[in-house]
Amino acid sequence: MSKIDTLVQDFLAQEKIAVVGVSDKRETGCNLAYRKFKEAGYAVSAVNPRLTTFEGDPCYPDLQSMPEKPDAVFILTNPKVTEQVVQQCVDLGIQRVWMHCLMGTKPGLAASMTSVSQEAVALCRQHGITVIPGTCPNQFLKPDFGHTLMRVMFRAFGFHSVN
Repeated sequence: MSKIDTLVQDFLAQEKIAVVGVSDKRETGCNLAYRKFKEAGYAVSAVNPRLTTFEGDPCYPDLQSMPEKPDAVFILTNPKVTEQVVQQCVDLGIQRVWMHCLMGTKPGLAASMTSVSQEAVALCRQHGITVIPGTCPNQFLKPDFGHTLMRVMFRAFGFHSVN
């Protein structure tokens, strides 16, 4: 089993997942991830400082505002925001973080299509937080054809390797 598969299995073994970056302005991969986590039976919480609800559920401005600490956090935001979210994870003792990247896990492949911040990855590792620096949960949670194809292609080209 590859390292990414081990990291994904560990992340998906958690029960309470915060999804940071949901949007009411447009349809996003974050919104899809929120729905997929929810459909898979996770206790999922939406996080966006501009929203009070998302799809009828409470939406929190940040991780500290959540009534219960999540077991894991999925982030699909600007990399600068990712750094702030990871600092919240450090402060709250959250041990698992997944940063979205459209192009797998290779740094620099999709600078304009990633939530990965190398500073945030380093902060995770410095504080013992298990981090998935790239790829997308939609490739692993009952993936549609497009996400299945991405997963196969990224594996073939080595874009799913994690250092």
